[in-house]
Amino acid sequence: MTAQPGKTLRLGVVGPLPPPAGGMATQTSQLVKLFREEGVEVCLVQTNRPYRPQSVEKLRGVRALFRLVPYLVAVWKMAGKVDVIHLMANSGWSWQLFSTPVVWLAWLKSTPVIVNYRGGEAGSYFEQSFRWIRPTLNRATQIVVPSGYLQEVFAGFGVKTTVIPNIINLERFRPAAMVDDAPATKGFRVIITRNLEAIYGIATAIKALAIVRREIPAIELAIAGSGPQLAELTALTDQLGLQEHVQFVGRLDAQQIVDFYQSADLVLNPTTVDNMPNSVLEALACGVPVVTTDVGGIPYIVSQEKTALMVPAGGAEAMAAQIIRLYREGDTRQRLIDNGLDAVRHYAWPVVKEQWLTLYRSLRSGL
Repeated sequence: MTAQPGKTLRLGVVGPLPPPAGGMATQTSQLVKLFREEGVEVCLVQTNRPYRPQSVEKLRGVRALFRLVPYLVAVWKMAGKVDVIHLMANSGWSWQLFSTPVVWLAWLKSTPVIVNYRGGEAGSYFEQSFRWIRPTLNRATQIVVPSGYLQEVFAGFGVKTTVIPNIINLERFRPAAMVDDAPATKGFRVIITRNLEAIYGIATAIKALAIVRREIPAIELAIAGSGPQLAELTALTDQLGLQEHVQFVGRLDAQQIVDFYQSADLVLNPTTVDNMPNSVLEALACGVPVVTTDVGGIPYIVSQEKTALMVPAGGAEAMAAQIIRLYREGDTRQRLIDNGLDAVRHYAWPVVKEQWLTLYRSLRSGL
C-alpha cells in the first residue's frame, strides 16, 4: 500500500457513476476502483444513484427530492468519518444541487474537501454566476482541475488551482498490434466517440466525409454514442448520399469501446466545446491518429503536428483536408501514433496516483 504507513487513508469520493459512461462518471469509477486496489479505504457517495422506488423517475420535480434528500444524508454521514473528501464537480445545476452542499457540509464537520472541477463550459458559466459560486469555492480546501485550460479559466477569476490530469487505463486502452485478436479493417475507417448532441459537431464530420469521398471512395465513418440528434444526423447522412458510408453504432460498453478504437484508422473529434476529452487521450493510447478541433482545453493536451492535427470548429473542408492527408501520408500518421503513445504515459495510473496521494496526505496532516 502506498498510503501513509501505519494509518489507512480514509477517502470520501462524491461523483457520478456509469451509466451513462461520460467523462466524469468514468473518471469517478476508475478513481474509486484503483484506489481501493491500492488499499485506500474509499467511501463513495453517488450523485446519480438510481431512483428508489424506480417509478419515481417519471415524476418530474418530485423525483429530485427522492434523489437529493438521501444524497445529502449520505454526505453528512460520510463527512467527519473520512480524512478528506474528493468531490467531482461540474457547471450549471450540477454545481448548485450536488457540489455546493458537499462543500458546506464538509466545512461544518471540519473535513478537508477537494473540489475536482471539470467541464469545458466553465468560462461561460462563471461569467454568468461567479458571484454565487465564489463563496462556496472559498470554503473548499483545495481546487483541482484536470487541465491547464481550466486552470487559466479559474485564474481569470482570481482563483488558484492545482492541475492533476485525468486517468487513462493503459492496460485497457492500448494499440491493436499488442492484442492477439485485433480486428482487421477494410478501406479507411474513421470513428467518432462522442454523444449525438449539437455541441459535439457531428454534423461537421459528416459533411467532411462527403468531401473526402471524392478522394477516398472506400472511406467509412462509424459513430459511437447516443443523443437527441440521431434523427437529424441520420437525415443529413441520407441527404448527402452517405447511407452506405456512415454507421451509427449507439452506446458501447467498456470492452466494446476499446475494440472500437482498435478497429479505427483515424479518430475524429469535431466538438465545438471541450475541456480535456478522454476520447482523444483514449485514441492516442490505442495508437490511433487524431484529427480534432482546437477548442477549449484541447490544445493543452495535444500539440499540432506532433500528437494530433487540429482544425477550427465547424470547418468541414479543413477537417476533410486533414483526413485525406493522413490517408495519403503514412509517415505523418506514424509520427502522430508514436508521439501520442509517448504523451499518454503522463496520464497513466502510477503517475496520477502519486499526485493524488501527495495531496490527500498533505490535507490529512493539515499542511
